[in-house]
Amino acid sequence: MFRRLYDWTMLKARHRHARGWLFGFAVSEAVFFPIPVDVLLAPMVMAARDRWWRLALLTTFGSVVGALVGYPLGYFLIETLTPLLHDVGYWDAYQHAQDWFAKYGFWALLVAGFTPIPFKVFTIAAGAAAMPLLPFVAACAVGRAGRFILVAGLVALAGPTFEQRFLRYIDGIGWACLALIGIGLLFWRFA
Repeated sequence: MFRRLYDWTMLKARHRHARGWLFGFAVSEAVFFPIPVDVLLAPMVMAARDRWWRLALLTTFGSVVGALVGYPLGYFLIETLTPLLHDVGYWDAYQHAQDWFAKYGFWALLVAGFTPIPFKVFTIAAGAAAMPLLPFVAACAVGRAGRFILVAGLVALAGPTFEQRFLRYIDGIGWACLALIGIGLLFWRFA
């Protein structure tokens, strides 16, 4: 199952419009889409290792554009979005993000941009907290660039050897990831 998904992703990663999809995916992930953009970035780097840094920067740019969409959502529409944040299970994360902004400001957003914490929560929370726009953009750019350059660089550095090992264990890795996501969601929901 996961091998077919991998083969399909690699085929799409080599498509002539793949960079446009990567950019659009990065924008939407920073606003509303629940799947991290890394799942598209990594196969695209495997398909074009010599372009890893361009792909990382394109992903960063898309994510910052998405953050600039999420910010006004929080700034102008937080009252309207509150029920939706409750419905999709992001309310607790939103409250944590607000606490982080109160304590750490710029640094909270920079760290959030680098981690797998849903970035959309922080972009909306930054707008709701009326974080100044210049530090907001700087923190997004630095945090996201750090993450995407690290991911793309590691995938490019690992090369074909990594890909062959990955393919040998892809089904086990896929099921383990799904199990970890399930455990994480249960923990997040009931903790």
